[in-house]
Amino acid sequence: MDLQIALLLVQDGLVNGAIYGLMALALVLVFSVTRVIFIPQGEFVAFGALTMVMLQGGRIPPTLWLLLALAAVVLAGELLRRIGGHAVHWPSTLLWCVALPLLACALVWLPGLRPALESGLRPAALEPGLHPVSLYLHALTTLVLIAPLGPLLYRLAFRPLADASVLMLLIVAVALHGVLVGLGLLFFGAEGARTPAFVEARWEFGGMAVSGQSLVVLGVTLALLGLLLILGRSMVGKALRATAINRVGARLMGIPTERSAELSFALAALIGAVSGLLIAPLTTVYYDTGFLIGLKGFVAAIVGALASYPLALAGALLVGQLEAFASFWASAYKEVLVFTLIVPVLWWRSLGSRLVEDEE
Repeated sequence: MDLQIALLLVQDGLVNGAIYGLMALALVLVFSVTRVIFIPQGEFVAFGALTMVMLQGGRIPPTLWLLLALAAVVLAGELLRRIGGHAVHWPSTLLWCVALPLLACALVWLPGLRPALESGLRPAALEPGLHPVSLYLHALTTLVLIAPLGPLLYRLAFRPLADASVLMLLIVAVALHGVLVGLGLLFFGAEGARTPAFVEARWEFGGMAVSGQSLVVLGVTLALLGLLLILGRSMVGKALRATAINRVGARLMGIPTERSAELSFALAALIGAVSGLLIAPLTTVYYDTGFLIGLKGFVAAIVGALASYPLALAGALLVGQLEAFASFWASAYKEVLVFTLIVPVLWWRSLGSRLVEDEE
């Protein structure tokens, strides 16, 4: 291996590690607030990327129908809860079940209606679907489609089990992963797809080519990490942290713990969709691609003890570098080497847990 090959591997490791870092940040966020090890986090990556592909192909993405169906079910459930005498927080319910789904419908349909109306066609004669519009408008539409799925899935699957054990929540998460993977196959089929890069430019530094899309991935990852750290110092972030430390105590202090959980799931879904948009120009995305990405993000989150954002991101960069160099030296075993990383980390964490028990 010469220096140029080593630098190329480092670059690949940084880009892949940044994507795993986004997954790790989302997993840490959800677990610290709700105690849910959110296995389906990777499905948001695949859904985001393939939704973008369908929008660019001028088709209505099935994720829109999924969003509308989930919103209708959750809204009906909230009405039944209200009839049963339970308190319902209507502002958040209307946001997730009405406002954002309607905004998603508008973003999907209106860009296709405008050019057809300008061409003189009657609305009734329009073919459903989109005409080519801005890449960034498609990206915005994708984010609006995917982000509400997080809080809606939380209300359906996890809110009724908010006081259950971590093991029970993990079992539900695994079951939800299976459902979403099946829906992904039904929605998008078995064929993979890619999207155009947000930045087509390429530069050379010391004989090494650097793509603009790679810099976009690194920049977005650092920006999201900064936003999460800033959010942690705001009132919203303090409410999330208080919920993570002591759910009952936070509720007694007037913090709406359910709203905190919904916000964490919404941010996780948003981060997953952003990851899908970032990775789709770099590699072919299939309906089940997100699972492996999510697992590698989980390894990084374990390095951060499912609590520290900077440590989780550092763990993700370590996973990315290990994967990149393992693909050169022993490509057949690169996945084994990556997932073996979790063994010494868990062993080291177990030593810390035993010390705590001894002190108790």
